[in-house]
Amino acid sequence: MESLSQTAILEAILFASGTPLSIQKLAEIIETPEWIVQELLTALESSLRERGSGISLRRSAGGYQLVTHPAAFSAVQKLSDVVRPTLSTAAMETLSIIAYKQPITKQEVEYIRGVRAERSIARLLELELICETGRKQVVGRPILYGTTELFLRAFGLERLEDLPALPAADELKDTLDNDQLRLFEELQTTSAFIDESDAIEE
Repeated sequence: MESLSQTAILEAILFASGTPLSIQKLAEIIETPEWIVQELLTALESSLRERGSGISLRRSAGGYQLVTHPAAFSAVQKLSDVVRPTLSTAAMETLSIIAYKQPITKQEVEYIRGVRAERSIARLLELELICETGRKQVVGRPILYGTTELFLRAFGLERLEDLPALPAADELKDTLDNDQLRLFEELQTTSAFIDESDAIEE
């Protein structure tokens, strides 16, 4: 059997995994010190780039994974005719609020949006973009929600701190309608919340 270099073995592991693997996990798998794994990752990244590969190495969600090169995405997309799940405007607004305000309860999301959020939260849970992270220590102990590792991968983020900073409301007032501007301002400044029963039905 043809022997493979450690870099090639690392490439095979990342390809087979399909999800980000940390340096620590990679070190365990190939039984190599972490500092060597870091050097192998650097060598793999250079090799992919130098040979003009359609695959690139990306750091995501605290680990490393092999992904389609952006220039090849349109061609790869033609492999499947399956319609990808899409998010409604309501679900995207809810996801944005949870991403920037987590951990956050459904009632708090509803206060910021001004409408009920059961359907949007259920959809985001179904797509595994958010998850339950615990219970808020207040009367009723409502569920707290936060984003998942899949959310980081879907949006090409390594960690939550990589979320883009929100611009000032003045910069957007000419591009948003009144409802959108109100939502944006609530997202930036909200510190008090109303009860679930006060939310308007979506």
